[in-house]
Amino acid sequence: MRARTADAPEPPTAGRGARHDLATLRALLPYLWPADRLDLKGRVVLAMALLAAAKVVNVQVPLLLKQIFDALDTTQHQVIAVPIALLVGYGLARVLAVAFGELRDAVFARVGQHAIRGVALTTFRHLHRLALRFHLERQTGGLSRVIERGTKGIEFLLTFMLFNVLPTLLEIALVCGILLYKYEASFAIITFFAVAGYIAYTLLVTEWRIKYRRRMNQSDEQANTRAIDSLLNYETVKYFGNEEHEARRFDQALQRYERAAVQSKVSLSLLNIGQGFFVGAGVVAAMVLAARGIVDGTLGLGDLVLINAFLLQLYQPLGFLGFVYREIKQSLVDMERMFHLLDKEAEIADAPDAGPLHISDAGGGGEITFDHVDFGYETNRQILRDVTFTVPAGKTVAVVGPSGAGKSTLSRLLFRFYDVGAGAIRIDGQDLREVTQTSLRAAIGAVPQDTVLFNDTIRYNIEYAKPGASFDEVTRVARLANIHDFIASLPDGYDTMVGERGLKLSGGEKQRVAIARMLLKAPPIMVFDEATSALDTQTEKEIQASLRELSQNHTTLVIAHRLSTVVDADEILVLEAGRVAERGRHETLLAADGLYAQMWRRQQENQRVAEQIGTPSRDEDRAPETQGA
Repeated sequence: MRARTADAPEPPTAGRGARHDLATLRALLPYLWPADRLDLKGRVVLAMALLAAAKVVNVQVPLLLKQIFDALDTTQHQVIAVPIALLVGYGLARVLAVAFGELRDAVFARVGQHAIRGVALTTFRHLHRLALRFHLERQTGGLSRVIERGTKGIEFLLTFMLFNVLPTLLEIALVCGILLYKYEASFAIITFFAVAGYIAYTLLVTEWRIKYRRRMNQSDEQANTRAIDSLLNYETVKYFGNEEHEARRFDQALQRYERAAVQSKVSLSLLNIGQGFFVGAGVVAAMVLAARGIVDGTLGLGDLVLINAFLLQLYQPLGFLGFVYREIKQSLVDMERMFHLLDKEAEIADAPDAGPLHISDAGGGGEITFDHVDFGYETNRQILRDVTFTVPAGKTVAVVGPSGAGKSTLSRLLFRFYDVGAGAIRIDGQDLREVTQTSLRAAIGAVPQDTVLFNDTIRYNIEYAKPGASFDEVTRVARLANIHDFIASLPDGYDTMVGERGLKLSGGEKQRVAIARMLLKAPPIMVFDEATSALDTQTEKEIQASLRELSQNHTTLVIAHRLSTVVDADEILVLEAGRVAERGRHETLLAADGLYAQMWRRQQENQRVAEQIGTPSRDEDRAPETQGA
């Protein structure tokens, strides 16, 4: 009997023990025995009953085989007739053993799949609840591997631990009991020690082999992370001509996997040889004892067949033991890593008494107040310092300043992706920490600086703000965002796929899709974070005119680098080194001849130079796929 050779990678297991495994199983139990699903509980009970029935019937097969041989043994008596009833019973027992096993799998299938679905869905939802900080630090390839292995681990654990290990232990107990009852104790003792030696050897060697599995897993995870990261940054790789560099980094991880896989295969052969020794020793010892009984006349030929059949029947599932033990340990580790994600506390969570955000109807939008706000992404990296300002309801306030001044951080705090370190942010007097995140984000629409689209159609990406929106609604906001004509010119129109992260569209086209998406949401509060930075001058002017009209009676926060886009704002804040350095209207700030005036003169000069040398607009740099369309 050989252990299976399918070596799937296993995560590191250092420091693990029975307590960790039990904790993992306890975490899984509610999904297998859901409190609100009596039908699933009934299926679990029925599956266990079928499991026991299958093993009880299975141990009858050697007993019936013994009776058949005894009935046909001419050395004991004259054969009068073929024992048809025994032969039929033997065949029926084999069929019933298989049938009960298949029925058990069929009955339990819904329970297992429900558990896998429940854990995967819970994990997916929890990942979305985790703060932006977690997602900025994550490694997407490694994280996807953890979730994939965790869900597969549940399926493997249920299949093999419940329907391989437990039935095998039950069958060992039944066989040893029958041998002890029907024959002398020597047969039961030989069987027990042969099986115990087989199991002990398998577990010890498998435990030793796990270090190679750990290395395989680490290398596999690293290779997957590097491959996904490289492919997601395809354009950057091409810009620098680093295809071979990426291939070398990927191959380094593959080489480590290759070495560990070879060591794992060699150690598997050692495991198989030792298992074969225990199988052979157990069978030989039992057969010698049975043959001596036949010679002595205390046993018949049927007894020899019975004992041999029992031993082979036991060793057959034990042949999977090394594979099963290793995979069960791997499954427990994989599940533990996935459940560890569920144990990770959400950095930003609703307060227990949080209520919905109430937006005042006065002025058409909610008043935003930043009240002495301090914030830093790290304790030693302060971004905002004592920032105080108000965006009156229905008015537009712009925030400008040099790169790194903390402008985009304001929008992240407003959406409550992070909590302020000191001070407070309020909407209509309500502290953001005292309202639900769902109601807060439902009230705010944003066009981010870095527009990322789903790998789906243009219509889906616009409609994402309002799933189920009519096609007329989608085309209306596309016209307002000045992108309808472009979409209509494509062969597939609104059904055009935008590619991974929207890479088939130019930066300007992606921004206009994002603007259309935000307009479809029609929130009372609007945030534009460099919303037109990738547009050419003419398109920018057209969209700015549309946005000015649409933002009337909406509270609007505009974060901009290009000052020409904010000259009409009701108030402009100049942020420098995380502090509000200047504030006022465009004309007032120019007259003050401070930082804003310097930035304005510099940008005007850059614009004149660009016009003189004929610099093409960024929006003309369109992806080949859409240009050809």
